[in-house]
Amino acid sequence: MMGKTILVVEDDANLLDVVRYNLVREGYEVVASRDGEAGIVAARARKPDLILLDIMLPQLDGFEVCRILRKEMSVPILMLTAKADEVDKVVGLEMGADDYVTKPFSLRELLARVKAMLRRGELMREEAERSGADSRGVIRVGALSIDLDRHVVSCAGEELTLSPKEFDLLAFLAQNLRRAFSRDYLLEKVWGYEYSGDTRTVDVHVHWLRQKIEDDPAHPAMLLTVRGVGYKLET
Repeated sequence: MMGKTILVVEDDANLLDVVRYNLVREGYEVVASRDGEAGIVAARARKPDLILLDIMLPQLDGFEVCRILRKEMSVPILMLTAKADEVDKVVGLEMGADDYVTKPFSLRELLARVKAMLRRGELMREEAERSGADSRGVIRVGALSIDLDRHVVSCAGEELTLSPKEFDLLAFLAQNLRRAFSRDYLLEKVWGYEYSGDTRTVDVHVHWLRQKIEDDPAHPAMLLTVRGVGYKLET
């Protein structure tokens, strides 16, 4: 993970300094912004490997920053929220965030999340070598074409816009076609750590994936719910 660039968008100067200090000590390059607009400018200029994004920001709040950046880039986004409200967490995920931590959080937890999110991309590439991908690293499931190397998904020839975690979830299920996995197992394998939060994270990502890959999201034919188990991908 040495040499990875992390953008931290946080208006609390003390928290920003603490987070930046600990990330630098772990070997990351850190870019810091104190408001939403500056965060967008920094993300566009530096193309970070990961963004830590506070929700309550001056100028533009974290939800809007996330929404804007997600249309432009597939960088993983970890939301920082002072609110424990379920609605705020779900809204963040729906805006395209990949995960969230609730303040106050331990630095050990934050660093573990950061490391896991960065490492997950490497694991996905390693798993691709053992998957049913063709020589170009492409998995085909029905009308879907999942390019593991380029992180591009197309359906019937039309490229889809997926968040990094939507892509990771779809790729994992495609690599394990017709196998059903529990939400807890998907959190561990796709999010890359033993997740201590609720399983709504998986449900939200499944919901948004269905909106993008299913002809009729209300009656999915590919990304199926297996009662009493979890989810699976079918052809």
